Amino acid sequence: MYKVLTLNNISVAGLERLPREGYEIASEIGHPDAILLRSFKMHDMEIPETLKAVGRAGAGVNNIPVEKMTEKGVPVFNAPGANANAVKELVIAGMLLACRNICQAWDFTRNIQADDAKMNKEVEAGKKMFAGFELPGRTLGVVGLGAIGRNVANAALGLGMKVIGFDPGITVEGAWHLSSDVQKAATVDELFAKADFVTFHVPLIDATANMLNAERLANMKDGAVILNFARNGIIDDEAVLAAIDKGKVYAYVTDFPSNLLQGHDKVITLPHLGASTGEAEDNCAVMVAEQVRDYLENGNIRNSVNFPEVYMPREEGAYRLAVANSNVPNMLGQISTDLADAGLNIIDMLNKSRGEVAYTLVDVDQAIPEKVVDEIRGIQGVLKVRTI
Repeated sequence: MYKVLTLNNISVAGLERLPREGYEIASEIGHPDAILLRSFKMHDMEIPETLKAVGRAGAGVNNIPVEKMTEKGVPVFNAPGANANAVKELVIAGMLLACRNICQAWDFTRNIQADDAKMNKEVEAGKKMFAGFELPGRTLGVVGLGAIGRNVANAALGLGMKVIGFDPGITVEGAWHLSSDVQKAATVDELFAKADFVTFHVPLIDATANMLNAERLANMKDGAVILNFARNGIIDDEAVLAAIDKGKVYAYVTDFPSNLLQGHDKVITLPHLGASTGEAEDNCAVMVAEQVRDYLENGNIRNSVNFPEVYMPREEGAYRLAVANSNVPNMLGQISTDLADAGLNIIDMLNKSRGEVAYTLVDVDQAIPEKVVDEIRGIQGVLKVRTI
């Protein structure tokens, strides 16, 4: 029986992927094998020694001490792309809100205090204040071409926009899902210089902190619209406000309100609605629950932010060993030697590395004695060992 600790409310659709005959799931549970969460901040949490996996029902993992998990040999799973449609729709909505001045126009009409005849006159007289512009023919710059960025780029093309994208880390698999009509920017500065709209879909790391700053804003096209539905801190809000006041930036739409942004006429702040749909919550929960289950039951790793992608089919009648270790020489040799010394024949083996960490699955022909597990656990550099 696996024990799963939930630190936030997780969609029932996801929890149903963990069968009750094999899983005990609760918001308060001792010695958990896995943790499922959404926004709970784990950084100050005492990590149980029994923990084998962490699953984030969403994409970002800033609330999880990933480095500490890696040191303990614990993969952190997320759900990239599961909320992509929800965020894509909000980005498109944000562009329309900005270019058509919809929020300002709505605020104007809802505050008219008059009878219908006078209201009609005020509406006709005031509507010229909210004249906007249309999307077709405008250029959208997409910073980050992961699942969300690709969805946004493809949708914008469908609206008649030109699209330019920047992502030096895009994978071949990712590129297959991106329209060939999306232009490639050699640098993020090139993208900023060409775009009428810029939307960000990158994590908050050292390389992306204040990615859009005063210097880059000065080199943008006049009248640009900035959208941030990714992470707070990617954009220098003070610099954007200054650019709006100078007439350089037309509008700023962000999912991350602050006192600094509050009440500015050309700033639309939303309460972190990017993935706030029932469908997105279900998709994220289902995806991460299935990944955690496959890891606990089979040792396979998919969509981990700190461990390599590892999948090895189970051999009928085989006994499986999973080893997480530092990526150092002769680790496989030492593991194989311990198994051979115990008279265990290796049926199949798969080893993958990612940066400073490596992960190995081994199928053998006999049950693996606890003594052998202890010997492998004692190898310098081994982080976690378990039999499955």
